[in-house]
Amino acid sequence: MAKASAFVCLMIVLVDFAAGFLSIQAHISQDKMGYMNAKRFECQHPKNKAFKLGLIAAVLLALSHVSANLLGGCMCICCTEKLEKSSANRKFWFGCLVLSWIVVAVGFPALVMGMLEISKSKGPCQQVLHHHFLLMGGILCFVHGILSVGFYVSANVSFEKDHI
Repeated sequence: MAKASAFVCLMIVLVDFAAGFLSIQAHISQDKMGYMNAKRFECQHPKNKAFKLGLIAAVLLALSHVSANLLGGCMCICCTEKLEKSSANRKFWFGCLVLSWIVVAVGFPALVMGMLEISKSKGPCQQVLHHHFLLMGGILCFVHGILSVGFYVSANVSFEKDHI
């Protein structure tokens, strides 16, 4: 069981960190969009690359959140009466659960708003006023990975202690 838990935690962290990395790459790609030649108005990088990276990051964040909640959150639904008289480990588990939902509630819309800013721009290059959404969403992907692992590990430890 320990090997399966370690594998699940590793996969959740890898998916979240990949989402964060791709979101930051989208932000960098978005910042690199500039004009090579002022007379011809050509872009260095097309806006589609930043949009695609942001879209993949949003999908990976959603996938990670759903899988972490399905794997660790099912224990919450099954054992709600035990949560009221819970130990410190269960309180930590519940805190990680709530914080991960808050991080996703802020991070996912940030990624979507960053993608919408890119898609609303006219022409091959963009002139985005609020280009920090992708960076903020990427940072929150990293935070979500840490919280999801804390949530999943503490859920397994809490409920394995009760079943032994």
